Amino acid sequence: MPLVPGAGALDALDRRIVAALQIDGRASWRRIAGALGEPERKVARRGLRLLESGDVAVRGLVMRGETVILRMTCRPGTVRDAAVAAARRADCIFSYALAGPVDCVAELQCPPGRLGPLMLDEVPALPGLVSQSVSPVLRYFRTVHEWSPGILDAGEVEALGGPSGTVGEPVPPDVEVGPEELAILGALAEDGRRTHEDLAAVAGMSVATARRRVEMLTREGVVSIRAVVEPALLGLPVEALLWIRTRPDEVEKVGRLLVESPLVRYAAVVMGEHQLLVDVTQPSKAALHEFLTSAPWVRHVEAVQSHLVVDAFKRSGVEFPSSSHAA
Repeated sequence: MPLVPGAGALDALDRRIVAALQIDGRASWRRIAGALGEPERKVARRGLRLLESGDVAVRGLVMRGETVILRMTCRPGTVRDAAVAAARRADCIFSYALAGPVDCVAELQCPPGRLGPLMLDEVPALPGLVSQSVSPVLRYFRTVHEWSPGILDAGEVEALGGPSGTVGEPVPPDVEVGPEELAILGALAEDGRRTHEDLAAVAGMSVATARRRVEMLTREGVVSIRAVVEPALLGLPVEALLWIRTRPDEVEKVGRLLVESPLVRYAAVVMGEHQLLVDVTQPSKAALHEFLTSAPWVRHVEAVQSHLVVDAFKRSGVEFPSSSHAA
């Protein structure tokens, strides 16, 4: 089932299970239970309920190209149509409708040589579009599919394999992918918790070989297997996108200060008037105001444009119900 935005927040144990899946989406219930210090049967029952209800989806996000940020303004009454159309693209990572002068924002994967056709032909064909801006991503400090909101302590995170590795330039890994690997990637994109036995059957190989291929594909960054969840379910109902302008020699400092907060879901260096794009979640608008005015990174920036996220049509490559029901 799809994710259900707008539902009530999960209880404490459910949030901890979600946080564990955000660290390792393929971790067994036994391993998660051991890390959390909870009974395995209880964790398995809760975890399966979360997955079956659609509150959480574990999917494999396949890296197919470099990334760009698409900003769109639309004719009145067409914002949903444009955001849905962007979300339905296979190369779309996220698609949001915003409150502010920019109506929609999406992150798209763009293989080498495809920027021209994307900007000149494909984006202008989106419904309701009045104007567009396409900004290549130069560097990541954090990506949306690596986000974990600080629910678990350091020991619990370490028991699950530790935090994600350092991110950097949004360049696809130089790994040869054959038909067998493509079959595995396709299966993981549908369900990141498919067993090695299932993956072996899909790819026509032994279970041991399937296990090694999955480990290789994740280690080399070809696929990222993560839990996708609506932030409101974790008690973070306020989400905003920030475009930050700073001195060129302060970009690195500001980026590192931003990701010191576990509530920053995404931080990237982009081309254009503003050097940084940030996705942040907060428990309230008052907390967001404090983050925008009092956090350490604020002292090093020249200007900030903030836009409230009013609807999410896709997160980490997973479409939301509103996009499937839209015209």
